[in-house]
Amino acid sequence: MTTAKENEQQHLVDVLKDFDTAMLTTRTTTGELRGRPMALADIQPSGSVLFATSLSNETVHEIEKEPRVALTVQGKAKFASVSGFASITRDRHLIERHWKEGWKVWFPDGKDDPNICLITFDAGDGEYWDNTGVRGLKFALRAAKAYVSGERLESRDKDANAKVHLS
Repeated sequence: MTTAKENEQQHLVDVLKDFDTAMLTTRTTTGELRGRPMALADIQPSGSVLFATSLSNETVHEIEKEPRVALTVQGKAKFASVSGFASITRDRHLIERHWKEGWKVWFPDGKDDPNICLITFDAGDGEYWDNTGVRGLKFALRAAKAYVSGERLESRDKDANAKVHLS
């Protein structure tokens, strides 16, 4: 039998799996925060994520200097934010296993391109908001009730929102 915590962890991972692209936020070498869209190469059951990038990409240098990063995804009714640590791997077996033919526009030599590497994002803590399906209907009804009554909508809904510890 799964616990509520395990259900929340799985739900966060499921929300992440609904996206092809995420914003990866790093700290620049001058200390500023910078978010960049990155294609999700793989999402592990633990919430860890792989991204492909070039060794010459600024993101790689930023992660090597400061590995604490954040990952966010946003859709019309689903959102997630996860913080954790990133590292760079040049593991050719891992690159080959996760290779996607669409990456060839960035890596003309394919999976053997010497500039390709993977960013491994190890998830720590996260939060999701999911207002799809029945949860979305419940949210709409609660919002309508708050509007009609003139009361403030309680923003936290335990069925649609949870803070999750993944590591």
